[in-house]
Amino acid sequence: MLNYSYQARNSSTGEKVKGTVQADNEGAAAKLIKDQGLTPINIKTERATGFGSFQRVKTKEKVLFSRQLSTLINAGLPLVQSLRNVALQTHNKAFKVTINQIINDVEAGSSFSKALEKHPKEFNNVYTSLVAAAEASGTLDSGLARLADQQEKDADILSKVRGAMIYPGIVLCVMIVVVLFMVVKVLPTVQNIYAGLKGVSLPILTKILLDISHFITHYWWIVIILLVLGFVLGTRWAKTLGGRTVIDRVKMSAWPIGPLYMKMYMARFARTATTLIASGVPIIQVLDITAEAVDNVHISKSIHKGIEKIKSGKSLSSALKNDPNFLELVPEMVGIGEESGAIETMLEKVADYYEKEVDNEVKTISTIIEPVLMIVMGIFAIIIVAAILLPIYGLVNQSQFTSNL
Repeated sequence: MLNYSYQARNSSTGEKVKGTVQADNEGAAAKLIKDQGLTPINIKTERATGFGSFQRVKTKEKVLFSRQLSTLINAGLPLVQSLRNVALQTHNKAFKVTINQIINDVEAGSSFSKALEKHPKEFNNVYTSLVAAAEASGTLDSGLARLADQQEKDADILSKVRGAMIYPGIVLCVMIVVVLFMVVKVLPTVQNIYAGLKGVSLPILTKILLDISHFITHYWWIVIILLVLGFVLGTRWAKTLGGRTVIDRVKMSAWPIGPLYMKMYMARFARTATTLIASGVPIIQVLDITAEAVDNVHISKSIHKGIEKIKSGKSLSSALKNDPNFLELVPEMVGIGEESGAIETMLEKVADYYEKEVDNEVKTISTIIEPVLMIVMGIFAIIIVAAILLPIYGLVNQSQFTSNL
């Protein structure tokens, strides 16, 4: 059931009134309003309110939506009835509202793909294009099943990449907390020891860290402001074209994450292209959609350059060959597929290969990152210990020198 807000005119008094009703669709809402002796002027669907309005639609929910819808359509149920059944089984309130709005659009005469296009946050360009192709070919059930498979594999790769970044992130956070504690709480005690001694100066390393400690303890509010400001500006910059260009280049080339991200991008490119080609989408449109789906500025530019080359008469393999933003295996396998007439099969093999390679890269990073982090932690520990012990050794040496005199 959806909430509808309406503006209507009272048939007997002519007075304008406002209110809300619950109904399955706009037509049912209009009937309920008329039953109250009112003439509807304007009826609008209300968005999810409260906690439900802030609910994100997770990938698992989209996969389940595609999988259930595919099964129901394959069983012979009409599209609208299938959508209603899926909506009833959906627990996410925001997503349920979206599905009901799609039902209303389809009942009003819109195609399924056009109804999905009105909800770009939930259904991206890849999804709507594949549905449009599946509708045109009369294979909506198999198209949705392929979409569910593609979404699952893409989410699995992304989960593995994020998982590889969690451990070093946690270790770095702990390291920062420990260093701050030592600098703010432990080091000042060394300064107190020296405070009562005349003619004795602290080592330069200890002075630098004490200055940092003094600034943090006395001007902590400035530190917080700078951190918040840095986070806000950094987030905004990361969303600009210039920021994305820099970040995406770092992802592709920085050690040790460069090989991991490159293989993830190749797997995503091949998997998305396979799904679209299998659904009968034309190659130019496949590449145009894939350029967006890859989610990397540099690879997207390379794909668009490839589109121009294909339009001028070149094959896809030659358009991608020698491009620095593509690993060599991709154009080679595409070339074999073009020669054998099985480009979809070759792209699927490329996707499978790089998905396995992502697993290997995650394991490699996990193996490498631990000793690297231990070395970094050791360096910080040496600096802190040196800043604390050097003054103490200085005092010991000075007392021995004084006693000898």
